[in-house]
Amino acid sequence: MSGPKDLDPSSSPRALLGAELRHARERKGLSQAELGEPLFVSGSFIGQLEAGTRRMQLEYAVQIDEILDTGGFFERNCRALAKSKYPDHFVEAAEAEAVAAAIREHAPTLIPGLLQTRCYAQAMFRRGRPTETEQVIEELVTSRLERGRLLDEPTTPLLWAVLDEAVLRRKVGGAAVMAEVLQHIAALARQRRIIVQVLPFSAGAHMAVEGSLKLMSFVDAPSLAYLQGLGTGRLEDDPAAVARHDLTFHLVAASALSPQESLALIESVAEDYTHEEQR
Repeated sequence: MSGPKDLDPSSSPRALLGAELRHARERKGLSQAELGEPLFVSGSFIGQLEAGTRRMQLEYAVQIDEILDTGGFFERNCRALAKSKYPDHFVEAAEAEAVAAAIREHAPTLIPGLLQTRCYAQAMFRRGRPTETEQVIEELVTSRLERGRLLDEPTTPLLWAVLDEAVLRRKVGGAAVMAEVLQHIAALARQRRIIVQVLPFSAGAHMAVEGSLKLMSFVDAPSLAYLQGLGTGRLEDDPAAVARHDLTFHLVAASALSPQESLALIESVAEDYTHEEQR
């Protein structure tokens, strides 16, 4: 029997690597828990690697090659896949997002990346990275827009976003840019492609007031939560922690306007920006 072939990083690399891991593990006659034991990880963690919802770290790849006798296959491909267009703290979250069946996100300050337009992303990166060259800015914008192509699919993933009212009122890039991005979000909502709610200022304090929260669920793997701060982020896979964050999201959504009321507010604010630009 021939050994596994090196993977092409351009074709769903993490999912393919996970499939090869499952194949190699079963060939050795090991369960997920048995493979996880010498790595000091749970069987569910191995399941997440095989399902492609978690990134395989180099330290695990080296040990897996030794345990499964795969001739350095996982180490080679893990090194190849380490070259990412995303910041280190967001790499795993971006890759999990790409294979998620459903994404629920609370955004307290900015339009979520999946919903941004080119002009909005450009304005954000130019202000956030004032010393970067235009080439670097364009590369960042392109990566951001590529993530948004997940919504080109008619039904999956399900995206449910709760936007703080501050997201609508913070003028990123000027009135024209804000009008465009809010009209884009409203169009997706009217097409029933996304669920969007607005958490109004009148809601006051809430459980997620201090930061953003993204929850991702999958067809054949446990859910993940991603929490992001200034230049940092953390992917949570502990079931108890994910359950707490899931409760937080639902409590925030319960305090938000209904989808119909939210859509009316988004379109009203977009119209205000349009009139401001015309003036």
